[in-house]
Amino acid sequence: MMSRTVLLLPGDGIGPEIITEAEKILRAINEKFDLKLTFETGLVGGAALDEEDNPLPDETLEKARKADAILLGAVGGPKWDALPMAKRPEKGLLGLRSNLKLFANLRPAILYPQLASASSLKPEVVSGLDIMIVRELTGGIYFGQPRGVRQLESGERQGYNTYAYTETEIRRIGRVAFEAAQQRGKKLCSVDKANVLEVTVLWREIMNELKSEYPDVELSHMYVDNAAMQLVRAPKQFDVIVTGNMFGDILSDEAAMLTGSIGMLPSASLNSEKQGMYEPCHGSAPDIAGKGIANPLATIISAAMMLRYSLDEEAAAAAIEAAVNRVLDQGLRTADIMSEGGTRVSTREMGDAVLAAL
Repeated sequence: MMSRTVLLLPGDGIGPEIITEAEKILRAINEKFDLKLTFETGLVGGAALDEEDNPLPDETLEKARKADAILLGAVGGPKWDALPMAKRPEKGLLGLRSNLKLFANLRPAILYPQLASASSLKPEVVSGLDIMIVRELTGGIYFGQPRGVRQLESGERQGYNTYAYTETEIRRIGRVAFEAAQQRGKKLCSVDKANVLEVTVLWREIMNELKSEYPDVELSHMYVDNAAMQLVRAPKQFDVIVTGNMFGDILSDEAAMLTGSIGMLPSASLNSEKQGMYEPCHGSAPDIAGKGIANPLATIISAAMMLRYSLDEEAAAAAIEAAVNRVLDQGLRTADIMSEGGTRVSTREMGDAVLAAL
């Protein structure tokens, strides 16, 4: 087997701390399963701005293009908030997504049984929750042209954006979602606003066309406002949800909070070659950076997703996830998931515990 390259991008805030723990796990799993992975690191976001005055240096982009998969910590923080839009740390993240054509964002919302009491919903509503949200990431209203702020003849200013999707864009995200459903519970819910928006009328038509290629998957449709309500009312009705960029942005954060801790949730962004960038959902949390209290588990589970989706190493991915479950069974908790009877541990201690469980 040829060697494969994993690019580690620690980024800002708690990013370096959580990537350190995930790297420890990846190196151990690499040895244990003889995966022949090699590791590189790069600068992105605020860290790259401080060093090179560019949130996405050419060297980092080149390494990213050549890598088989990328594991990102987090970018951003108040230190860089006053910079012009083109120089913001987040531009590094958006630049990676667009340059690598990472159009499919996979965000699982999994409630670990050990953390059921952390959810704001009743245990019987969320117990056993396991949803995968597939969000289109490079199109829709966030990228549509024309956009801007203009002055009308009346002298009043008007802000405007364009919500557009091509058939090709809808079809490719649909395929990712149908395939994800085939690997899971074989139920796919496509979320749109086809009663108001023409672009999502087309979205619904194409999802229905794709259905014939996946006869084993049950396809349903739901308006986004109802989907937001149903996620809180009866979230376990969902298996895989597929939706556009803006709706996916909102619904995936809503689903994340059903689980009680965003510190436990991984994500993947894939292109058509299955090259992917993997990152925790929780952001850079600059207020706790350097204190050794950040939860590294979302990053470690993101590393497991990376092994599964980009590197086709299911056994290695499952081994990491099983190790995380064993550590939670032991009652070890970082501050964000601390509950009665738990043992509070630091970022490094949590990483060490997962390593020992492996």
